[in-house]
This record gives sequence, structure tokens and C-alpha cells, in this order.
Amino acid sequence: MSIISFYKNGEVIAIGTILVSTGSYVPEQRLTNSQLTEMVETSDEWIVQRTGIRERRIASNMQTSELAIPAAQRALEDGGVSAQELDLIIACTATPDSYTPSLACRVQAAIGADNAFAFDASAACSGFVYATDIVDSYFRAGKAKTALVVCAETLSRLVDFTDRTVCCLFGDGAGAAVFRWSETEEGILQTVMGADGTRGDALLAKALPVEDALNGDRTYSHTDRFLHMNGKEVFRFAARTVPDAIDRVLNKAGMTADEIDWVVPHQANLRIIDVICRRYGLKKEQVYVNLDRFGNTSSASVPICLDEMRQKGLLKRGQRAIFVGFGGGLTYGAILLRI
Repeated sequence: MSIISFYKNGEVIAIGTILVSTGSYVPEQRLTNSQLTEMVETSDEWIVQRTGIRERRIASNMQTSELAIPAAQRALEDGGVSAQELDLIIACTATPDSYTPSLACRVQAAIGADNAFAFDASAACSGFVYATDIVDSYFRAGKAKTALVVCAETLSRLVDFTDRTVCCLFGDGAGAAVFRWSETEEGILQTVMGADGTRGDALLAKALPVEDALNGDRTYSHTDRFLHMNGKEVFRFAARTVPDAIDRVLNKAGMTADEIDWVVPHQANLRIIDVICRRYGLKKEQVYVNLDRFGNTSSASVPICLDEMRQKGLLKRGQRAIFVGFGGGLTYGAILLRI
């Protein structure tokens, strides 16, 4: 992907996909490491040392759409954008309310975005990055001008709270962003997307039981409904692909890490974030982290971070930021954006 330019009054005008606004919503209920020690054999020290997580949010008796809708509404309010202005809604989730209608269509109906077409994109923890790239592609094809990306997860539904290697990692939450096509600003400078399906079972959540459709012979065990993860395999994948994605997106833009103001990574593990800091000589203040408070919220983690950063006034006009996702699929991607 390259930046599209055109001439106006003899001057070259850069045009592109800009980030207009953000929103997020997380459940009120907190599940701390100390509380987890009463449920499974673990300790606060064990969790913090291996992940950096201290607590996570749990959506008790809530559907995923109940997180997605307020996050979407807040993103619209933040940018002063009406739902009627939306041409496109893309939602990402591994825990939808239903296979059909999609989460995107549920959000569309709830916010009254009558003019938007809507669909879900499935890329697990890379979902926000993938969806943003899809929005950028639609914009560049001239098929939309204003879009909403909303990512929402209730991963606590999939977690086995007797498995300490998994239950300490994941939390629930939603994040959203509004994007617009601009004829005066660059916005998204470059993107890189990738996948390695040969390692997909390293992070596995089964959708339906294996069964004989005619005879009703179901072979669906209790453990099949839970998320299963090969932590070492996923860590090796992330440690390799995240720097690769950042390198490639910088090279495509003809830039170096010294020219980057922010890196906003998927919030999976503090050790992976430390790899990023060391690799590029970044100060910790340049890499946004909130996984200590929310854990791994999969596709929602990056937009929740972006919303917190906007609310804190950390994102300044003209800054350059890279947000990078990695996870189930296995998938990964990076986007270089001028704020």
C-alpha cells in the first residue's frame, strides 16, 4: 500500500485514512490476582512475574454486544459523528452473541446507522489491526468515506478457571474507533498484515461439537468448550512476528524507529512488550501499556489503549504511532499512522 496523492492548484495533496475518534467500555466487575488464588492454585507473584497482569474485568451476565454498543456510541460522541454518517461498520470478536446476526449488525441496529453496511472480521487478537486495514482498503477503493471499527470480547466465557496457565490472562472489554477518508491529511501511512495458519492450533477455541448430523452422535467433551493455548508457541510466534511487522511497516514508509512517537501493542504479555522496547531502543513511556489493569482483551486491547491515550491527552496532532496486533490464527499485523 502506498499513499495516494493528487494535484490541486499545482500542489501535491496527500490523502488518506485518518483516525477521528475513539471509545471504550469495560465491565465494572474486577477479578484480581488475589481473588484468582481462591479459585485456582496460583499466586499474585507468579502471575505478575510471567505476564505483568494484576487484574482483569469480567462481564458477568452480559452479552458481548452490551460491551460493543456503548463503546461504539462513545466513539461517535467523541468525534461528533452521527450514526447516519457511517458508511461501514466492521466488528471483531471471538465471542459473538450469535453466529448470525453478526455483532456488526447488532451494533448497526442499536446505534441507528441506517446507511452503513456491516460485517464481522475474525482475526482474534489481531482483529483491530486487520479491520483498520480493511477500512483503509475500502476507502482507497472509493467504496466508503466514514467507518466504525468496534472490537468486543467476553473471553471469560471461554476460560477454564481451573487452568492457571489460561485463566489469569484474559479479560473482557470493548474498544472502538471512527475513521474518515481525508483529502488533506495522510493518516494511515503504511500497513503490514500476515498469518501462519500452520500454527493455528496453538490458540484454539472450538465453535461447534463434532457430531454425526444424521444420527445425532455428539462427541463434545466438557473441556472442548474452553480456550486452549500453547503459551510457549504463541510467545515464540509473537517474539518473531511483532518485530518483523514493525520493521516492514517502517521500511515501507521509509522511516526509522527514531521517528516514531508511540508504539501501541496488543496487550498480551509484558515480556513481549519488553522485547519491543529493547529491540528498538524505545523508552517505556513510548510504549503504551494497560494490561496490568485489563489483562488480554484480544481484539479490544489496542482500541482500549488508544481511547485511554486520547482521554489522557497523550496523542498529539502530527505524532506518528504504530499499533501492532498478534494472536489467534495465528495472525499478526502493524499499522503506521500519523495522528
